[in-house]
Amino acid sequence: MDKPHTHSSHPKIAARLKRAYGHLQSVIEMIEQGRPCVDLAQQLQAVESAIRNTKQALIHDHLDHCLGDETAPAVAELKAITRYL
Repeated sequence: MDKPHTHSSHPKIAARLKRAYGHLQSVIEMIEQGRPCVDLAQQLQAVESAIRNTKQALIHDHLDHCLGDETAPAVAELKAITRYL
């Protein structure tokens, strides 16, 4: 079995995902309650944004901790461009 791969940021990443999961559960309840589609779309956009931002934080953390100092300028450039993904 592979050695666990953890970073100090992983608990914060997990907490962010748990919050997004809670929001997603709320959206499901809203659907079941027959809430207006505009409200649903707004909340789904918030869930999507939270997940996207969490993914970006995870990727940036990986770049910072797994690629080494010799690639620092390239990592900075890569991190800057990932804002547009």
